[in-house]
Amino acid sequence: QVQLVESGGGLVQAGDSLRLSCAASGRTFSPYHMGWFRQAPGPEREFVAAITWTDNAYYADFVKGRFTISRDNAKKTVYLQMNSLNAEDTGVYYCAIRMGPLLTTVTTMSAYDYWGQGTQVTVSS
Repeated sequence: QVQLVESGGGLVQAGDSLRLSCAASGRTFSPYHMGWFRQAPGPEREFVAAITWTDNAYYADFVKGRFTISRDNAKKTVYLQMNSLNAEDTGVYYCAIRMGPLLTTVTTMSAYDYWGQGTQVTVSS
């Protein structure tokens, strides 16, 4: 079993920054790829950013230039630095992990094997 624990969410004002962290533990193995998704009030969970084992980073258009994803393999942790936050960034942010070769694009939920419980980000305008 694999566990993912997100942290770093909170309540901030528009224009502020937050850094989310997601630590993996349990039966993880390399190579692994990690991603962030978010869910605003509503049924859809949308892609935010992802980083592959080879450090290729992918971003949703609405976060390009504002968010940066990075990873620390020694700590099995992925980070999401979020700058210039706005009210539309409000939601629950989930991290996910895929171990082994990628079978589909990292921008889709189906690419991942395990998910964290999520961390709430609230941006007041």
